[in-house]
Amino acid sequence: MVFGKKKNDPVFYVEPTSDRISSVIGTGINWHGDLRGSGGVRIEGTMEGEIAIQGLVVIGETGRVTCQQLEAETVIVAGIFKGNIVCQKLEIRSTGRVWGDVVTGSFSSEDGAFLRGQMRMEEKVELTFEQPAATGDLAEAAEAKSEE
Repeated sequence: MVFGKKKNDPVFYVEPTSDRISSVIGTGINWHGDLRGSGGVRIEGTMEGEIAIQGLVVIGETGRVTCQQLEAETVIVAGIFKGNIVCQKLEIRSTGRVWGDVVTGSFSSEDGAFLRGQMRMEEKVELTFEQPAATGDLAEAAEAKSEE
């Protein structure tokens, strides 16, 4: 090639967040209670309760979340969040507002983002998701109790 170099492939590929969202709490929804599981969730409504998700949590621009602690692999805040966050990766968008302490391995924010609290960066964040008991274990436990 006389005039140009071969272009290198990008070093990283950012997966679109819409591909990872499996559940949505819509604008008109007011949720009171815990949210646990795996996958991706987008919150556009109001939520009050604990959040522990093995995956992605997106608080959209219309989302309002209050919880003692949000624990997830990746958290994107474009709305309002009050509480503490423990995650591998946190992104606060320009419309995002966070009141609370943060423990994360990776942090990014856009111009205009707001964070009031302490931030602690760790090389590796240990996430401790509570796993629900397997159905067989519950059946065995119930059977053992009825035999007593």
